[in-house]
Amino acid sequence: MASPKPETLAAFEAAKGFMPVREGLALYEAAAEAATLGLPLLEVGTYCGRSTILLADAAREAGLSAITVDHHRGSEEQQPGWEYHDPTVVDPEVGLMDTLPTFRRTLHKAGLEEHVIAIVGRSPRVAAAWGGPLGLVFIDGGHTDEHATADYEGWAPHVAPGGTLVIHDVFPDPADGGQAPYRIYLRALASGAFEEVSVTDSLRVLRRTGTGI
Repeated sequence: MASPKPETLAAFEAAKGFMPVREGLALYEAAAEAATLGLPLLEVGTYCGRSTILLADAAREAGLSAITVDHHRGSEEQQPGWEYHDPTVVDPEVGLMDTLPTFRRTLHKAGLEEHVIAIVGRSPRVAAAWGGPLGLVFIDGGHTDEHATADYEGWAPHVAPGGTLVIHDVFPDPADGGQAPYRIYLRALASGAFEEVSVTDSLRVLRRTGTGI
C-alpha cells in the first residue's frame, strides 16, 4: 500500500479543507497506482488544496504533474449563509469567495508548487477544451445534480484504459449527505465501463475496464 511521506501527510492535515485522513490515504494510494500509467492526475474541485497535496506528491514520485480545475469561487454549500461558508476566503474587494490565494499558499508551504498545474475555470468549459488521456480523474466539485453530472460527463471520457476514476462524498443514505455524487457513482458502475476497486467511507475508487461512460 502506497503512503505519502510524513511531511506530506502533515501538510495535508494542516491545510484548510474537508477530506478526512482515512479518505486522503485511500486517495493517495489510488493516485500512486494510477501514476504507473505515466499520465497526468486530474482533480475537479480544488478549494484550498488539501487533497491536491496528496495528488501532487503521488505525481512527483512518478515524475508527473497533478492538474487541478476550479473556478475558486466556491461551490453552492460554501456560499454566505450556508453550512460550509468560510468568511476568511472571501475577497473583500469584490465580495466573492476566492480560494485561489489560499490554495497557492497551501502548495507553497508543502513545497509542491512546481508539481501542480492549476487551471482556473468552470469544469465543463475546461473539459470541453481538454484533449488528452488522464491516468486519474478525481471528482470532488459541486454537489448538485447539474454540476456533478457535468463533471462526470465532461471528465470521465478522458480516463484512459486501465485508468482510475475517484468520486468523493458518495453517500448511499440521504441522511448522511447529498445524493448527486452517489448518482454519478451508480451511473459509472451501470455503464459497464468501470469496476469498483475500493470503498473508504465516502470515497469510491473505480477503474476503467471498458469504453463509454
